[in-house]
Amino acid sequence: LEPELVVRRQEALAAARLRMQEELNAQAERYKEKQRRLEEEKRRQKIAMWESMQEGKSYKGNLKLNQQEVESGASTSSAVPKSKQNKKPLRGGGYNPLSGEGGGTCSWRPGRRGPSAGG
Repeated sequence: LEPELVVRRQEALAAARLRMQEELNAQAERYKEKQRRLEEEKRRQKIAMWESMQEGKSYKGNLKLNQQEVESGASTSSAVPKSKQNKKPLRGGGYNPLSGEGGGTCSWRPGRRGPSAGG
């Protein structure tokens, strides 16, 4: 092999490595910027949550609203949740497990008194 060919090949390799490194650095910068924006958004949400807590409002609702806005902004997929039209209650309206009315096969009875009762 001729020495100048080897030198030329090494130079080309070094140039390619430099190019790839620059591309990688640019990607890292973009990623850092994105992370910083996300952190800023989280911080703003926390501040808004704290302020609404100070005012005595429900802060969970506000947080959910903000997250939905962020998600809808990030992904523009049109996934519509299917709502059930024929929604009927599982049991009759008279059923109340606390009052014992409305039927139901299972009813609580106190056990026999005795030393085996724990508690």
